[in-house]
Amino acid sequence: MSEIDQSYVMVIVILGGYVLGSVPFGLVLTRLAGIGDIRQIGSGNIGATNVLRTGNKFLAFLTVLLDGGKGGVAVLLAGVLSPEPTIPFIAGAMAVLGHNFPIWLKFKGGKGVATSLGTLLAAAWPVGIAVCLAWLLVALTLRYSSLSAIISLGASPVIAWLLMPPPDNLPLAIMAGVLGGLTVVRHQTNIRRLLNGEEPRIGSKGS
Repeated sequence: MSEIDQSYVMVIVILGGYVLGSVPFGLVLTRLAGIGDIRQIGSGNIGATNVLRTGNKFLAFLTVLLDGGKGGVAVLLAGVLSPEPTIPFIAGAMAVLGHNFPIWLKFKGGKGVATSLGTLLAAAWPVGIAVCLAWLLVALTLRYSSLSAIISLGASPVIAWLLMPPPDNLPLAIMAGVLGGLTVVRHQTNIRRLLNGEEPRIGSKGS
């Protein structure tokens, strides 16, 4: 592939990943279901955790699948467009950025947990499964959704480095580090509540 062609692919990957990630499935699904604007409910977030606060578990589950799928599809499509192994990682990271900062919603999006997990599953399924299991373990033991995301995605660079053989583990670990860093940044309010003992646990009233 020529240098010019590669430049076009990079533009397509960056813009395409962002646009795909910025589709606010939580908002679309709740409106189609007649629930209203999810941004006026609970935390105001467009992600699955806030959709669950509507009481509709099916919509929350569907939001997880679709938000995770955004990252996975971005990675897989980028892999078709270019043989360069780092291109899919860039596409996945852009999908997470699109979810977190969608232009259609004045850059006020979700926290990118499901999209990050979908990205990791498509980029390297052993790493994605390990991170998902880490999320589940923390959720079952400590019962904090936010802490589960922070710990599992925060540990994802180490998991990627250990599970994948070199030299593939380095670019994957870098991408995982970006996703983990975004997760921490997007959970600043949750971190403050955790430190103050005010964060609701999974299944508790108002969680």
